[in-house]
Amino acid sequence: MAKYMLLIYGDATRWDAMSATERSALEAAHAAFREAAGARVLGGEELESAPSATTLRGGVTGDLITTDGPFLDTKEALGGFYLLEAADLDEVLALAALLPEVRAGHSGVEIRPVVFHG
Repeated sequence: MAKYMLLIYGDATRWDAMSATERSALEAAHAAFREAAGARVLGGEELESAPSATTLRGGVTGDLITTDGPFLDTKEALGGFYLLEAADLDEVLALAALLPEVRAGHSGVEIRPVVFHG
């Protein structure tokens, strides 16, 4: 079994503008995803919006620089993630297709294998 990170990206302004009904439907779709994936879900969380991020990086002189905001300043922001354990990418693709962000039109799911260090 391999581990895969599912990174959910989308337009944060669209997520923030969701009605209570739309939000309930989104949460129900995620509950259905977690139920379908079962024990293959090792973890996952919804993240606060990108403007609440803090980025830490090293400066030219080796000092640390802290800035407000996400590492990348793009319209699409990382909104959440799941860590799955699955037999292969095909199994992950089938499960990820259940996530509502795949079909929302302003969002998508990036799937990355996790490096195994033995």
